[in-house]
Amino acid sequence: MTESKSTNIILFSGDYDKAMAAYIIANGAAAYDHKVTVFHTFWGLNALRKDGKVEAQKGMLEKMFGKMMPRGADKMGLSNMNMAGLGPKMIKKVMKKHNTSTVPELIEMAQMQDVNLVACQMTVDLLGFKKEELLDDITYAGVAAYLGEAEDGNVSLFI
Repeated sequence: MTESKSTNIILFSGDYDKAMAAYIIANGAAAYDHKVTVFHTFWGLNALRKDGKVEAQKGMLEKMFGKMMPRGADKMGLSNMNMAGLGPKMIKKVMKKHNTSTVPELIEMAQMQDVNLVACQMTVDLLGFKKEELLDDITYAGVAAYLGEAEDGNVSLFI
């Protein structure tokens, strides 16, 4: 009898390169038949935002958060060498040259491999996101759900 394995990743960072690393690991683990969960909290939620502007009923503070944070995975900055937005353009050019998948492509691959993409409900509420602003086919849950998944997991990462 083969024991099932699981990989649990908390994506806290809103940096493009860190989200890329999280999704490379998630896709690799899924390819190795791990049950994979990526729990997006705080700035990591930016990876789940839809690219375009979405009309949603929001208060003034919620609107401010929405304007200050990048819309979608492809608009996130780099953790180092962001250089006022020039860094992400440079790294994406190098990635294209080397035929490397973008973060939005890695997210799509993860969804095709049934990786459980979870948005932290508390952070969604705290930052004023509305479900229509985030990707379709994701799960909303709290930290207790993540801990339940991670408790018996083989790999747990905080990125």
